[in-house]
Amino acid sequence: MLFLVRHAESVENATKYTGFYENPRPWSGPAAHVLSRDVVGLTPRGFVQCLWLRETLRDLTRPGPAIRASQYRRARDTAALALPGLPCEVTGLLNEQHYGAATYMTKQELYATYPELAEDRRSRKHLWTPPGPGGESLAHGVLERATAFVDGLHTLSARDVVAFTHHTAILALRAVLERRPVTELVDEARVCKTPNAAVLIYEQADGLFHARGTARPDR
Repeated sequence: MLFLVRHAESVENATKYTGFYENPRPWSGPAAHVLSRDVVGLTPRGFVQCLWLRETLRDLTRPGPAIRASQYRRARDTAALALPGLPCEVTGLLNEQHYGAATYMTKQELYATYPELAEDRRSRKHLWTPPGPGGESLAHGVLERATAFVDGLHTLSARDVVAFTHHTAILALRAVLERRPVTELVDEARVCKTPNAAVLIYEQADGLFHARGTARPDR
């Protein structure tokens, strides 16, 4: 079994429009990315969600699951709190989409700074390629990482795998696991985004993964 977990609520999730997306942004692109990756932690609500995950994953998984987490602090902290005392392998394959120089830019600042990208960003959102070093699109960079992660799961078929990751990475992982176009999943996400701490459950059979449901925290 494979369990995809979106990290618990982070400070960025809770204060996105009041603390991180100032206009003009107070950080450079590289500094903003480091802040997002290494500094942003969980809110008190996120800690409560981790306690819910601890009980939920204990009931869903068999003993000794293989645990994987992205390199971002909010995913690593969620893994450590939800499955305490168990070894966790950190992998960049589960990282959030890298927004390059646009990390934490408001739309207004982005459009003013990179007017040539404005229409692409408006019409395609997760499918556009952010500017600057490291910028990656969902349709290419993130999807390629998701494919590599899923390919590596076949060596762990005898164990449950719990992967702690991010909203955009989950879209790419679902595209691979469910064999669906990523554009279709992006459209669905505009209507209903994967909640923080939600668990997506997949069963492997005959070399393929099949969706078996979702567990969501009450709050």
